[in-house]
Amino acid sequence: MKQDDNLAEAIKLEGVTKILGNRQILKDIDLAVKIGDIFGYLGPNGAGKTTTIRVILGLLSPNSGKAYILGKDAQDDAAREKVGFVLEADGLYDNLTAYENLDYYCQIYGVPQSQAKERIKEMLQLADLWDRESDKVSTYSKGMRQKLALARAMVHEPNLLILDEPTAAVDPTGQMEVRQIILNLAQRGKTILLSSHNLDEVQRICNRIALIDKGEIELYGELEALRREMGRREVVIETGITATEQAQKLDGLLAELEALPYVTSCRREAQQLRLQLDGHGDVSEIVAMLSHKGIGVEEITKGEVSLEEIYAKVTKGGE
Repeated sequence: MKQDDNLAEAIKLEGVTKILGNRQILKDIDLAVKIGDIFGYLGPNGAGKTTTIRVILGLLSPNSGKAYILGKDAQDDAAREKVGFVLEADGLYDNLTAYENLDYYCQIYGVPQSQAKERIKEMLQLADLWDRESDKVSTYSKGMRQKLALARAMVHEPNLLILDEPTAAVDPTGQMEVRQIILNLAQRGKTILLSSHNLDEVQRICNRIALIDKGEIELYGELEALRREMGRREVVIETGITATEQAQKLDGLLAELEALPYVTSCRREAQQLRLQLDGHGDVSEIVAMLSHKGIGVEEITKGEVSLEEIYAKVTKGGE
């Protein structure tokens, strides 16, 4: 692949397979993270997320297939110079201050001394740690360490950030602060790959996702489009019932509704009916059935599926 083919993509994996020991961890993975994405990479423990990240960072070579970052082979040192990352180990030195940690990484990344001081200050301010720049990292909370790790990952002004569980074991306040930093970095034009088990976090900040399970990509695309597509199958009918006998009547209808050929499931939640329909669903027939039974319909809406519901369905072998 020529570099020009990749200009719209910060990360591209083509048919990547990785075998460790006698186990195939990645199975012919195809994946593209576009420039400007906040891309959520999801999957159960052992699904292959960390191995994928190591291949992207050039720490592991694929057994077959190719990995590209910023239009270059992932094994190319010139490509990795434009990548920042925060992995499970945050890479910070406890006996150094926050400032000293960032200064050390400036030296590693070859940031000119004339620029390093201002760059360190800018990153510590971004992480809201400038008032603690002289404190040793050993005194930092988990949330503060993660914010400093993000500052460290950005100190050389990379174009691409790869974050592996950046809010794991961080308290709710720290999680919100880390999320805000990620959003601020995206507004600066950074492309971000975020691997996370926190589905609410991914739903809040990511625009595109991929879900890997057992080494294979099972779901991939724009998050809102996936939610709309999967949510089309659910219809929520607001009946407005109040009396107990009406609720019992509604319960008695569930089996009859489920017997319809296009209803795959049906349940009642208070005065609501929630039905899963296939592509041939006829809501008007359902409304007519309810009316015939003396149950009025106040509102009909299409349900919106959450990322958690999508994740559960895919990883449990659903559609």
